Amino acid sequence: MQVILLERVAKLGQMGDVVDVKPGYARNYLLPQKKALTASQANIADFEAQKAQLEAQNLETKKEAEDMAARLDGQQFVVIRQASDGGSLYGSVTPRDAAEAATEAGFTIDRKQVSVEAPIKYLGVHNMFVRLHPEVSARIEINVARSAEEAELQASGKSIQELAAEAEAEAEFEIAELFDDIGAAANDDDDTGPAPAAEETSEES
Repeated sequence: MQVILLERVAKLGQMGDVVDVKPGYARNYLLPQKKALTASQANIADFEAQKAQLEAQNLETKKEAEDMAARLDGQQFVVIRQASDGGSLYGSVTPRDAAEAATEAGFTIDRKQVSVEAPIKYLGVHNMFVRLHPEVSARIEINVARSAEEAELQASGKSIQELAAEAEAEAEFEIAELFDDIGAAANDDDDTGPAPAAEETSEES
């Protein structure tokens, strides 16, 4: 099925290109999203008549997207979730969660604009990408933690494994100190106990 693109579509072409696509892809995505029109003679003629206006609109929205990308790119947003001691989430963090976290921070983002390479199922800092325009994207970081304090530590570059190792080492140190204190107290008790009786000496008469 041939369609004429109304905007740049990744792996398909630029605005104005007439391309061949699968009918289902056209009917279910390109046409409903107004990213393309069926490539009939009438539609091609309409596009050519409106091409200058569409290109001007595209440049305007692209500039707005670039301005937002400059503010958004590299931003980190915290998502608090429950997880096991090993860092596995009870569930996963989705593009919707990322969009809501970014919106709470003052950025207007729709979940459909957010993409992730693989499902997020572990604590840590993960990359996501926000498509602000067919030609403009921004990278954001999602800091998934069990608490705000843990998120701050992860933001400083520490992984959940490092945090767990530090917590374990700290617990072992506290236990060692406790035993040292108990040992010192026992020694003090020995030192302050009754003095041994002096040996009696008898003088020969």
